[in-house]
Amino acid sequence: MSKRDKAMALFREGYNCSQSVIGAFAEDLELEFDTSMRLASSFGGGMGRMREVCGTVSAMLMVIGIKFGYSEPKAFDKKSKHYKLVQDAAEMFREKHGSIICRELLGLNLKPGETDNHVPERRTKTYYKKRPCVNIVGDAAEITEYIINNSKK
Repeated sequence: MSKRDKAMALFREGYNCSQSVIGAFAEDLELEFDTSMRLASSFGGGMGRMREVCGTVSAMLMVIGIKFGYSEPKAFDKKSKHYKLVQDAAEMFREKHGSIICRELLGLNLKPGETDNHVPERRTKTYYKKRPCVNIVGDAAEITEYIINNSKK
């Protein structure tokens, strides 16, 4: 199963957008699935439904960080290379969807800092028909896989 299909399947199971993307890569990253779900759980709905940075983008960057990140505080060159990967991934996402901001992707008329509420929507047939999220999840997984396959550690 492709990373795209795996991420979309996780989303359809009820995981949030961020969990779905990181979950598709958990095994490759040698992360326990439960740990990856907990790590990403706060980022769904643009960070806890605050509709800020899309949870899929946050997950893409978590995966890229685990795969290519740095841990030394003075690793200037590594930091610079890493930030370039982050910016490349975000730009690929932005080119495909026009934004990396959840409320903009969903067409919500919310101002920054304004939320629609904290309660997640039930995953019904109507939800999947009106929300582009399942495809956005797939696109984010695809972009992440591309970055991983075309970057050097």
